[in-house]
Amino acid sequence: MNAHAAWGHPLLLAQVLRPRHDGRSEAALRVDALGEPRRALALEQAIRALPGVQRVAILPAARRLRVVWDPRRLSLDALVERCAAMQCPARPLPHDDADDARAAELHDALKRLLVAGMCMMQVMAYALVIYLGAVDFVDFTTRGLFRWLGLVTTIPLVAYSAQPFFAGAIHELREHRLGIHLPVALAVALVFLASAYDTLRGSGEIYFDSVSMFVFLLLAARYVELRARHQGNAQGDAAIDAAPLLAQRRHDDGTLETVPALALRAGDRVHVAEGDTVPADGVLESASARLDEALLTGESHPVLRRHGDALVAGSVLLDGPVTLRVERSGEATAVARIGALAIRARQARSFATDSDRDIARFVARVLLLTALTALGWLLVDPARAFDAALAVLVVACPCAFALTAPAAFTRALTALARHGVLVTDGTALTRLARVDTALFDKTGTLGVPRLDFAGIEPLRGDAREEALALAAAVARESSHPLARALADAASPLGPARQAERVEAVAGAGLRGTLAGRELRLGRADFALGHALASERQRDALLLADADGAIAAFRLAERPRHDAQATLDALRAAGVAPCIASGDAPGRVAALASTLGIADWRARQSPDDKLARLRELRAQGHVVLAVGDGSNDAPILAGADVSAALASGTGLAQAQADLLLMDDRLDGLARARAIAGEVQRIVAQGRRWSLVYNLCAVPFAAFGFVPPWLAGIGMSLSSLGVVLNALRAGRAPRQELRA
Repeated sequence: MNAHAAWGHPLLLAQVLRPRHDGRSEAALRVDALGEPRRALALEQAIRALPGVQRVAILPAARRLRVVWDPRRLSLDALVERCAAMQCPARPLPHDDADDARAAELHDALKRLLVAGMCMMQVMAYALVIYLGAVDFVDFTTRGLFRWLGLVTTIPLVAYSAQPFFAGAIHELREHRLGIHLPVALAVALVFLASAYDTLRGSGEIYFDSVSMFVFLLLAARYVELRARHQGNAQGDAAIDAAPLLAQRRHDDGTLETVPALALRAGDRVHVAEGDTVPADGVLESASARLDEALLTGESHPVLRRHGDALVAGSVLLDGPVTLRVERSGEATAVARIGALAIRARQARSFATDSDRDIARFVARVLLLTALTALGWLLVDPARAFDAALAVLVVACPCAFALTAPAAFTRALTALARHGVLVTDGTALTRLARVDTALFDKTGTLGVPRLDFAGIEPLRGDAREEALALAAAVARESSHPLARALADAASPLGPARQAERVEAVAGAGLRGTLAGRELRLGRADFALGHALASERQRDALLLADADGAIAAFRLAERPRHDAQATLDALRAAGVAPCIASGDAPGRVAALASTLGIADWRARQSPDDKLARLRELRAQGHVVLAVGDGSNDAPILAGADVSAALASGTGLAQAQADLLLMDDRLDGLARARAIAGEVQRIVAQGRRWSLVYNLCAVPFAAFGFVPPWLAGIGMSLSSLGVVLNALRAGRAPRQELRA
């Protein structure tokens, strides 16, 4: 069956369709062309013209299209076919409850904001008549009517639009903590109840206009922050959506079968057509291929892969077709791991600032100041106590103070994700801004190893090709950069041999069995066991068996193309680099000298690296650890901030706070610059909140600020702070390169 018809398969429909209670179906489709506004508009119009389509929603940041339609009049495969006819290939996506929850959250926030806005406009119109009555006579019956109209119009605003504040306040009280919802809920409830009481008795001041403006402007600030957070989530969605649901499996007789990508198994051969997305991690069996890995790496230029090179699920084939031999599929692929990290990052983005100790102290002071104001006026002029206390409560509300951090952090995480840096722990940015030392692994992190045939020294008279083939049989089972360099050098030699029971010994090497022969590959002391190695052998990667050394491999190493620029930028930012490597002293010294790093240590086991980390921290340093191997996992877990390369092992990635998805070290300099910018913006917002309160609260406490003016001032202050916080992540390029 063709790819379009395959979407009619019941198993696939169960994965992608979400039945709605009204009998219609809903699906999300990934469409890369949504990044171009004209094509997106043409596609939307074409889909709306299909029979049975009820609603079309486009999410350009996530490259998603959500469609609701009547399944009796339109099928999913027909929808996909229409997208293809518009030169906008679409891939249905698995039904995502988290995505539905975010969409519902944003929709709910927008509805509450719109209700608040409509009510506010009506209440302001009614209040205008009452205000005019103060300078031009309006009979008491007319004034009373408009007071009642204001009450009736404010009820839905308080009962519906302000409901999240009341729910949040109840939640905070149940947890016996102070947060920003409590003073907001108190202010809204007190203003409304007092105004309703005065309306019922027909005298006194009413502040329906104040409470409506207060709720509307505060909801506007919250909605802006929520939109920014969802924009950040869209970056993770783009990584999660990268792998397709369908694949074309090639049978032994050469025929192709369209199957779910989850059904692929290691060893399957897959046909990937030009323009298609690679459905699984595997090895390229064709001569060469150009791929677009921008979604996974952030690199806009195509990359060239040759026979034997690894291909990553989610890459787009630019010229083809090619044949792929599957190694990992489903949740085991690199893109699935990145997706899992994106989910972890998404959860970390919920900055619970209302539980922050600074916010709690701020709220406690606001409530205390409000109580003191009320008490003071009760002693002096009881008639003014309520208005003065209410003005203090509204003016000093910590909303601006509390919204600064989540808005700034959310914007920064979005900007970093766009540039290929996935932050899996949002609090890491706070620590990153204070980092003064960067502890790097060497091999695969700062340096890229390569093996030339001249660097192969057989020690028993074997041919270089045979020695390399034996070493590669063990090395293929490891993701360590040195092992990958050996495996890559052996790929032109023909059919690969496969060792069995391969085991990695952290910081030492690999051991495995090939045709009943036990092989050890790694450091000389590990490969030879208790046997003594010569000085020449100690500086090489050694292959040995029970009878002794078989061959020595001397790998050349060059710095990563962006290593020097990254180190220079970190030094300019006050971060001192150092190296802790398990490699031989000669190779570590050579690379450290090239990169200008004076502080380096060689022959470091994982325990040694962890001891070095503890030593630096004991000296008062805030340490950033950077690595890519499983043996780096201890220091990645123990450092103040940690970063791992996307090409590194799954264990290293799982321990990292930052994932460099494009395998470029310059993401560290960008992250450090943005982290510093976030701290400055948060400090600006909080300074503004404090200055504003110091200036406004005394006037409110002495009765010079009416509640309506206090509500406007506080709400505009909160909105301004949020908009200022959204500048985070827009650091000038020259600063990022500094």
